[in-house]
Amino acid sequence: MVPAPIAVSATVGPEDSPAGDGEETGPRPPSGPADRTVPVPSEGERLLNELREALARYVVLPGPESLDAVTLWIAATHLQTVIQHAPRLAVVAPVKRCGKSRLLDVVTETVHRPVITVNSTPAAIFRSISKDDPPTLLVDEADTIFGTVKAAEKNEELRGLLNAGHQRNRPSLRVAGPDHTPTEFPTFAMAAIAGIGDLPDTVMDRSIVIRMRRRAPGEKVAAFRTSRDVPALHALRDRIASWLKTQRQAAAHLEPEMPVEDRAADTWEPLVIVAHLAGGRWPALARAACIAMVGHEAGEEEDTGMKVRILVDVRAAFTSCGNPDALPTTRLISILREDPEAPWAEYGTNGLTPRLLGILLQDYGIRSANIRFPEGGQAKGFARNKFLDAWERYCPAPAPAGSSGA
Repeated sequence: MVPAPIAVSATVGPEDSPAGDGEETGPRPPSGPADRTVPVPSEGERLLNELREALARYVVLPGPESLDAVTLWIAATHLQTVIQHAPRLAVVAPVKRCGKSRLLDVVTETVHRPVITVNSTPAAIFRSISKDDPPTLLVDEADTIFGTVKAAEKNEELRGLLNAGHQRNRPSLRVAGPDHTPTEFPTFAMAAIAGIGDLPDTVMDRSIVIRMRRRAPGEKVAAFRTSRDVPALHALRDRIASWLKTQRQAAAHLEPEMPVEDRAADTWEPLVIVAHLAGGRWPALARAACIAMVGHEAGEEEDTGMKVRILVDVRAAFTSCGNPDALPTTRLISILREDPEAPWAEYGTNGLTPRLLGILLQDYGIRSANIRFPEGGQAKGFARNKFLDAWERYCPAPAPAGSSGA
């Protein structure tokens, strides 16, 4: 556990300069509120406070935890040479005009060495990442890259880069040059990705997720003007970079106690490290944001994660049919698409198909097979016992029959 930063303090109250050899020249005033000791913010705390205020000036984020998280994420981009993981910043929204592009504008002007990847090929992105000085990748309109199954399949190489680059020392091997020499390309770099709808599960799992929403009528922000606002943001960026340059050795040796585990801990650790370097209120803010936002995403995954949702809905389909040993693929898909509360009628381009169902289930090792059914005839179908292990591992237990849900 990292010890709490040492606070520099100043005494607020009557002038207390010494007199003579230290003897008091008059009665000591009674102690009271004016005599309390007030911590003087460190340079890092002041800079993070200023960055947080700048973000809030131009964008309405979902809540204070999101504002704290984005502030810490931006600062962490200036420590990429010493941190072990490069968390992604997933800025997602359900519809247009939720502020995600404006947030990306402010992020672009304050992160370390931004590289905008609009219409860039994976090969160009690979070659923009250096091992000694990783950039910060910026991807807007990610829904055009990952928004459909067909588009996601076309951009699988970019998804692989975003996944591999979350952890240090995960280079990508490519052939290069006229002799097609096998060459290692570094992938480690922080990335901010904005789009409508969720990103691929593997990217979301490596991300600080900011779920943007439209501003309410009473929520106001300042207009963002490049010529007026960018110079001030660059000056703030440079001051943050200068501060963190002096903290790299300390950051490299920090192993803060994390309130979450596994990949979530890896993803949030750079932000908590920055908070500890700044001190003051920031370590508590970082942990509070981590707990709240990781917990929220766990709930989102349980509710809407397609690969978990399909298991839950397939189990319901088998139950509705009396739990037969197997169901024909066509019958199973028909039941899934007929559920008005489920997303399967609109999943993909024309609704759930045998191919898309197979893709959703392939990671669980569940595949269709030729099955002979009691009513006669053979058809492609799914055996119920193939789902049992996945249901036990990944799905919440179904409510008991007759349960009111109270």
